[in-house]
Amino acid sequence: MKEFEDRPAEELIEGRNPVTEALRAGTVIDKLYVARGETDRTLGRMINLAKKAGAVVVECDRRKLDAMSRTHSHQGVIAVAAAQAYAAVEDILQSAADRGEPPLVVVCDEISDPHNLGAVIRTAECAGAHGVIIPKRRSAGLTAVVAKTSAGAVSYLPVARVPNIPALLKDLQKQGLWIFGAAAEGDRSLYEADLRSPAAIVIGSEGDGMGRLVRESCDFLVSIPMKGRISSLNASAAAAVLLYEALRQRS
Repeated sequence: MKEFEDRPAEELIEGRNPVTEALRAGTVIDKLYVARGETDRTLGRMINLAKKAGAVVVECDRRKLDAMSRTHSHQGVIAVAAAQAYAAVEDILQSAADRGEPPLVVVCDEISDPHNLGAVIRTAECAGAHGVIIPKRRSAGLTAVVAKTSAGAVSYLPVARVPNIPALLKDLQKQGLWIFGAAAEGDRSLYEADLRSPAAIVIGSEGDGMGRLVRESCDFLVSIPMKGRISSLNASAAAAVLLYEALRQRS
């Protein structure tokens, strides 16, 4: 339950009525956790409201909800409020067009650590990227911890959430972006990659890197030169190296 230990109490909305009212009031919900096996009509309406609002609905064991709960009266439902509304991918590309710049997008493939995601967003904003894209499932979302770690960058940099990263990459390719995946076994060095053109930089998860389908969807796999005995950087550090090489080439 480490992922919930750092979450401020105001980020969690517990109980059926509070969650329903938050959804009706337009509160942006990142994830809705529901006790597995609960199937009544009231809960069904709540789940439909959450899905229509773009929230990820997760069924879980009631013991997990008990561990998450701060009020100890969750009634089988806990919502995690988002710190910021999600943007659309089109908003990110339009931001680049409005600035008269070739798009520079960061795609995070299942980065589950909110501190890592927050650091990526912070670096992306500092390096002049136009947005960050994350998957709906198996990823940290725009929680208060991510917002705090980003040092406020979530207020300035659009973050989009999509159901399928490989499909997203194919769509970005159709719109003229080259896809650069960060991989230790990449076939070219980062410094040989041309990042001046419209580009999406893909950063894999902390443990396994990019998934197979995501890897196969990349135009290029690029590696970061490593001179020490450790074979890889963490996700946010790798993103920083690639983003600042892109900034150097574009300056």
